[in-house]
Amino acid sequence: MRVLKFGGTSLANAQRFNQVADIVINNHQQSQIALVLSAPSGVTNNLVAVVEKTSQGLSADEHLIAIQKIFSELIQGLKETYVELADQLLRNTFENEISELTQLLEGVRLLGQCPPSIEARILSKGEVLSVACMKQLLIAKGQNVEMIIPQQKLISFKGGYLEAQIDIKASRELFAKEAIVSNAIYLMPGFTAGNEAGETLVLGRNGSDYSAAVLAACLKAECCEIWTDVDGVYSCDPRLVKDAKLLTSLSYAEAMELSYFGAKVLHPKTIAPIAQHHIPCLIKNTHNPQAEGTLISAQKSDQKLRVKGISDLKGLSMLSISGPGMKGIVGMAGRIFTTISRAGVSIILITQSSSEYSLSFCIYSNDTQKAIDTLNEEFKLEFENNLLEEIDVIDKQAIISLVGDGMKKEKGVAARFLMALTDASINVTAIAQGSSERSISAVVSEKKANEAVTACHHSFFSKAQFIDLFVIGCGGVGGALVDQIHRQQSYLAERNIAIRVCGVANSRAMILDVEGVDLNNWRDLLKDATDELSLVSMKSLVDGSHIINPVIVDCTSNDAIAARYVDFLGAGFHVVTANKKANTSSMDYYHQLRLTALMKRRKFLYDTNVGAGLPVIENMQNLFNAGDRLVKFNGILSGSLSFIFGKLDEGKSFSDVTSEARNIGFTEPDPRDDLSGTDVARKLLILAREAGMELNLDDVEIEQALPPGFDDTGTTDEFMARLPEADAYFKALQDKANEEGKVLRYIGSIEDGKCKCSIMAVDENDPLNKVKDGENALAFYSQYYQPIPLVLRGYGAGTEVTAAGVFADVLRTLNWKQEF
Repeated sequence: MRVLKFGGTSLANAQRFNQVADIVINNHQQSQIALVLSAPSGVTNNLVAVVEKTSQGLSADEHLIAIQKIFSELIQGLKETYVELADQLLRNTFENEISELTQLLEGVRLLGQCPPSIEARILSKGEVLSVACMKQLLIAKGQNVEMIIPQQKLISFKGGYLEAQIDIKASRELFAKEAIVSNAIYLMPGFTAGNEAGETLVLGRNGSDYSAAVLAACLKAECCEIWTDVDGVYSCDPRLVKDAKLLTSLSYAEAMELSYFGAKVLHPKTIAPIAQHHIPCLIKNTHNPQAEGTLISAQKSDQKLRVKGISDLKGLSMLSISGPGMKGIVGMAGRIFTTISRAGVSIILITQSSSEYSLSFCIYSNDTQKAIDTLNEEFKLEFENNLLEEIDVIDKQAIISLVGDGMKKEKGVAARFLMALTDASINVTAIAQGSSERSISAVVSEKKANEAVTACHHSFFSKAQFIDLFVIGCGGVGGALVDQIHRQQSYLAERNIAIRVCGVANSRAMILDVEGVDLNNWRDLLKDATDELSLVSMKSLVDGSHIINPVIVDCTSNDAIAARYVDFLGAGFHVVTANKKANTSSMDYYHQLRLTALMKRRKFLYDTNVGAGLPVIENMQNLFNAGDRLVKFNGILSGSLSFIFGKLDEGKSFSDVTSEARNIGFTEPDPRDDLSGTDVARKLLILAREAGMELNLDDVEIEQALPPGFDDTGTTDEFMARLPEADAYFKALQDKANEEGKVLRYIGSIEDGKCKCSIMAVDENDPLNKVKDGENALAFYSQYYQPIPLVLRGYGAGTEVTAAGVFADVLRTLNWKQEF
């Protein structure tokens, strides 16, 4: 004998009823079947509403009409499929049940309340009608059907009319008195039981699953199958985490832990009967019968997973009782829990400090006031004499639990659990671990629960590491970055790295997409966008979708955006920037950025601030972290000035090479931006600050790459027309350098705590002598690297190179590594 139970979504209409019947008949060919049914989807909710409204003296007609429509369409649909179906018999049954329901509701209306015994009879109507329809459908399909009346067979021993619990021993004795009819399909309404007087009782939440488990125990079934609308039990809610893993097997204990802490497929009271009587339970999908499903049994799982699942239980409050009257007083915990039990409140999680000064526990939020009132009454004297402090209540909490038999004696699981929460910037209110070491739970804010589940699932189950980008600035560098990401998607996927560009913005508009912007036509999408750049919108998207590794990339040179980096970091974003403005702002802002990044556990990365694609900042930081100290620095930090001064070596005039550099895009549209030396000064200041110098931009001595006193006013065209006047000055400098066997270079230098940008002549032994054609070169003379310096050299200009440097920083935001 096998017991099959089908839930409301599996019975939502005639098509699904027919699908269930086919599954049952196919299984019946292999083994005798006992079938347990819920009410069709929506019926029980309408019955609950009928009771509530009628008790308040309100009209419940709309809900009665909804119930009538569900069953009318169901019977009509079944009749259209099977002409032999006894539809008139079903309509008569429906009318009789509705007539009795109407009479019961009239009594409720007159009383102004609904006694539990009457409410149980009302709430059970959906299952009664569901079974009636299935019986006639199976008969129409040529099957022999035997009915099980739960009021006569499943006897309650406690729980009252609305939350009954069944005496399995007594019920088994009743079943043993009657012989099983061979080759018959047994059919029983779920959710329903009886007491010794034969009155109708209902079994509360997930009552149909519970009645199926009890029936399996009473019939000594070989298996209990729960058919639902998902393929089985998943590692977490698949609606929340798309790559949630289907668990093909679970132990009874694992299933109990998962269900207790919020897993949606099964309820703890369903597992108890099958575990007690060692009956395997198989979770199957009505809409995908061929799927393997999840087997819950006494056998240990063959899946090599230390952690089997991550569950969340919301709608909780945490109460804390503390004070000097707690410490060393025997029986205080017992009094607390006895008091809570007397109030009929269920305690879900308990944690106590080792000092015995405080004890905390979680309960459902709707029981909070009841618990407080009961505790205040019980400990009235202790509160009045200041032996206990006022009860502390934290509302809107959730419990996140890791569950798995493989966790036992496994090192590092708890640390990894808490690190996953920390990396997602989730504060933990309390922690508890079961003595079985099969589960560990953390209490977190309810609004962070989904994010916590996602973060933990990525840590324990996913090989992929996710980065979700919001790119601000889509000109040269920003556009090249997005295109590079698009080209590298498949390559990175092979290395378990997934990058989604969830937002792209320019000075005019912004597009957001939690699934990732379509990178095939992102420029067209941005052109048509109307939303403006908004941190609030980006933050809302992250919070609403539970993205755990969001990164804002600034590819602008905008002061206003750079001034918001602290806000970005504070909102939980990593910040990657090619914009030098933040790092050359005031020292206060410079330090505030790093402090915020540290406090929020976010990364602030800016390697392209100096040297474009050259790994300058990272190498400097690594050296200084290893104890090195900067003694002196010389560097060519401008690709445009590298090109211009390199061409002077070839005898070309200054005005000609500047025009050439402008025409090929090596300089800014206005070359004065390059020739002023300010950009080099900003880069030099950043290097000095990385070396620990407390300097501002005003402290950098800047000599323009122009003759002293040269008139650089007017429009760009006017300036360029006047530029040949500088040729004689540079020719004289170049001739003098040639006489000394040197070449001219525009160099930024740091020495004796001072920074300077100027034109310098360097000989052939200098590491900067051969640097030209747009290359950057940085020579670090340090405690470890002298007299021969550490030299970093390569192209320091160009959108592709800079974008590649930003891309490298983006990849450095990956803040964990998967263990295999």
